[in-house]
Amino acid sequence: MKSSFTISGLIIFMTLFTACSGQKPDNIGITRGKLAPCPSSPNCVISQDGDKSHSIEPIAYKTSRTKAFNILEKIIESQERAVIIDKKDNYLYAEFRTKIMRFVDDVEFYFPENEQVIHVRSASRLGYSDMGVNRKRVENIRSLFQGKELSNK
Repeated sequence: MKSSFTISGLIIFMTLFTACSGQKPDNIGITRGKLAPCPSSPNCVISQDGDKSHSIEPIAYKTSRTKAFNILEKIIESQERAVIIDKKDNYLYAEFRTKIMRFVDDVEFYFPENEQVIHVRSASRLGYSDMGVNRKRVENIRSLFQGKELSNK
C-alpha cells in the first residue's frame, strides 16, 4: 500500500513538474526576414519592430558574420540550462530553462545579410510576467558578446 502511494505521488509530481515547460511555439523561426512579434504580455523582448515595452536593441558586431555567429554560439553553449535546438547559417534558436521550476524561454537570434547586427527575440513560453528575465538575459549575452568580440581581434 505504502509503495503504490509513493509511486503514484511521484508520477503526479513528475507530470506537474514537466508540464512547466509548455509546448514549443509554432511561430519560431524567420518569416520574410523577421522574427515573430512579441505577444501583448510583458514576458518577451524583440529587436525588430517591437513596441516600447518589448523593444530591445539588436546586438551589433564589427567582425565577419561567420565569426559573430561562432562567438554567439559559444556564449549560448556556455550558459547554464541552455540548449541550442536549431542553427542555420543566419539563425540560432535556443531554449533556456529556469533553475527551480524548469520554465522554458525560447530565444532566437537572426543574422540578416548586409547588416552587422544580430536581431534577437527572447520570450517566456508560459505565464504573463517574467520579472525582466528575458531583457536581462539578452543584455547579459550582449555584454558577453562584446567582450568576446574585442578579445578575438
